[in-house]
Amino acid sequence: MTPELPPAPAALPAPVTDTHCHLDVAREWSGLDPEEALARAAAVGVTHLVQVGCDLPSSRWAVEAAHRWPSVVAAVALHPNDAAGLGDALPGALEQLAALVAEQAADPARRLRAVGETGLDHFRTEDEDGRRRQKESFAAHIALARQHDLTLVIHDRDAHDDVLDVLDAEGGVDRVVMHCFSGDAGFARRCLDRGAWLSFPGTVTFKPNAHLREALALTPSDRVLTETDAPFLTPVPFRGRPNASYLVPLTAAFMAEQRGVELAELCAALHDNAAAAFGGPW
Repeated sequence: MTPELPPAPAALPAPVTDTHCHLDVAREWSGLDPEEALARAAAVGVTHLVQVGCDLPSSRWAVEAAHRWPSVVAAVALHPNDAAGLGDALPGALEQLAALVAEQAADPARRLRAVGETGLDHFRTEDEDGRRRQKESFAAHIALARQHDLTLVIHDRDAHDDVLDVLDAEGGVDRVVMHCFSGDAGFARRCLDRGAWLSFPGTVTFKPNAHLREALALTPSDRVLTETDAPFLTPVPFRGRPNASYLVPLTAAFMAEQRGVELAELCAALHDNAAAAFGGPW
């Protein structure tokens, strides 16, 4: 049985961007067609989306989606856990990804804006060989982003120190987004010191996550982003049900309240920051 989608919240007072979603997974998981997902999002003021690939097929789909729908741009990558599971096939997969990135980066339409989600995941990958492959893949993604002047979207789960160690060792890139930020205030400062944008999903609304709210409070207004990671991480009060971009207003309203600013002010910042973080408006 397909899980029931939450009702639509009130529309935002100004347009915002969902900086991380998986329209293809939502279609499979909740039955929400991409066109309907985009229409529902636009109806509440979520006018732009970043569609994220996690393997070669979904990365190609992200590029196709970005060329099909003007409100969408693409990010492509091998997810850290996918990289860990590829074994000896990892170098070949990275070569194919590099070819896709080079092809799209040369396209003047600029529908590819980011390399990601890449990074490290110590929660799902515990063995040393898998973690070594994750680091190898992460380094290759950093090089791709730097070579083609693309934004780097980082997946970091239980790997804060190692993520920054690899990023520092590889020289970094001009634009870095910490997807689904999961650290505390101290880690937020370390990321901000490196010029990163911090993207907060529905998890910031979860009662146990006071550390995320502390990180949100100290993030400068020009470095804060929001995302859904749809169909996952649905904000309160619909935690556990399918997420979608049209639910961004729930997280945005919560963030504005936590930061002590008007929702319209936060929306303007989120809109401008997304454009800056992903290489200009689209």
